Amino acid sequence: MEWKIEKARKLKPVYKDENQIGFGKFLTDHMLIMYYDREKGWYDPKIIKMSEIKLSPAALVFHYGQEIFEGMKAFLGNDGKIRLFRPRDNMNRFNKSARRMMIPEIDSEFVLEGLKKLLFLDKRWFPKKKGNALYIRPTIIATEPTLYLKPSDEYIFFIILAPSSGIYGLKELRLYVEDKYVRAAIGGTAEVKTGGNYAAAFYPSSLRKGYDAILWLDSREGNYLQEVGTMNIFFVEEGKRLITPELDGGVLPGITRDSIIKLARSKGYMVVEKRIPIHEVIEKTQNGIYTEAFGTGTAAIISPIKEIFYKGENYTFSFSSNLRNEFYEKLLNIQFGIEKEDFNWVETVE
Repeated sequence: MEWKIEKARKLKPVYKDENQIGFGKFLTDHMLIMYYDREKGWYDPKIIKMSEIKLSPAALVFHYGQEIFEGMKAFLGNDGKIRLFRPRDNMNRFNKSARRMMIPEIDSEFVLEGLKKLLFLDKRWFPKKKGNALYIRPTIIATEPTLYLKPSDEYIFFIILAPSSGIYGLKELRLYVEDKYVRAAIGGTAEVKTGGNYAAAFYPSSLRKGYDAILWLDSREGNYLQEVGTMNIFFVEEGKRLITPELDGGVLPGITRDSIIKLARSKGYMVVEKRIPIHEVIEKTQNGIYTEAFGTGTAAIISPIKEIFYKGENYTFSFSSNLRNEFYEKLLNIQFGIEKEDFNWVETVE
C-alpha cells in the first residue's frame, strides 16, 4: 500500500493568537484515514481534507463502544525542524489497546510514514511557543452496521491534528480523592485508552465542583491510588525520591510517566513504583515528608498539584522542593531539540 494525498483546495485561516489556542479547539486542514474489512484487511490509505465521517446509526461503535484512541505530540523547533516524541511507544500502546478491544492492529511503521506526510502538509499549524505543540489523535472506531453484540468486521482508522497548549497550563491543581465512584476496573479496560473510561468519569467529576481533577482509587479495595483525570501522579519524598503508583492493571502506562522515571533515574534520583494507599499519602503530606506532587501526561505535560481533598479535609503540599519544574524544563528542551538526550526518544521528521 501507499499513501495517497488529496490536498485541500481551500485552506482554513490559522489561529491568530497562540496564547488562545487551548487544547483541541482548532483542527488543521487535513486528516489521515484508512479503512478495514475482515476480508481485505486495512485498505485505501490516504490523506484528505479535514472532513466529516459518514456512519450508519447502527455502527457498532455507537452501541457497544468498540473504539480506541491515542495521544501524541509533534514539536517545531527554532531550527524549523519537526520532531516527534516517542512515536513508536505511542503506536505500541495503541496496538495494545487494539488487542484488548478486539480491534485489528495497524502497521506502526506504515502509519508513521503517513503521519510524517500529514505533519509536513499541515506544518503551518505548528505553534512556536515552548510548551505548545501539535497534538496528534490516532483513533479507530467500529463501523459495521449491526445491532448484534460482537466485535466489528469493519473499522475506520484516522488521525487528526490540533495545535494545543498544556491542558492545565502551569496552574497548581486541586484534586478531589474519589471514594465512591471508580474510573475503570482492574481486569477491565483501565490500562488501555478507550473512550468509555473517560465517559465514566464525567458524572463523578460533575459532582466535585471547585476541583481541577479527580484522584481515583482502585476498583477492588477503594484504597490504592490510580490516576488523576488524564494524568499519572508522582509524589516527591523529602525532595529526593519519586513515588508513583505501580502499573497494576488499573493505571494507564503513560509515555510521559515513563519518560519522567527514566529522566529521574538518569539524574541519580530514586524512583519507587508501588501500591500507594491513600492513608499513606495523607500521613506523609501532613508530616511534610511528601514535599510536592505533580501529574504527568501527553496533554497535561507536567502539572503541579497544590492540594488534595479527602473525606472532608484538605491536605496541602509544602513545595519545599521543586523537582517538577526541573523535569518540566528538561522534557521540553528535549522535545524541542534544544537539549540532546540519550534515550533516542526524539525522531526528526525529514
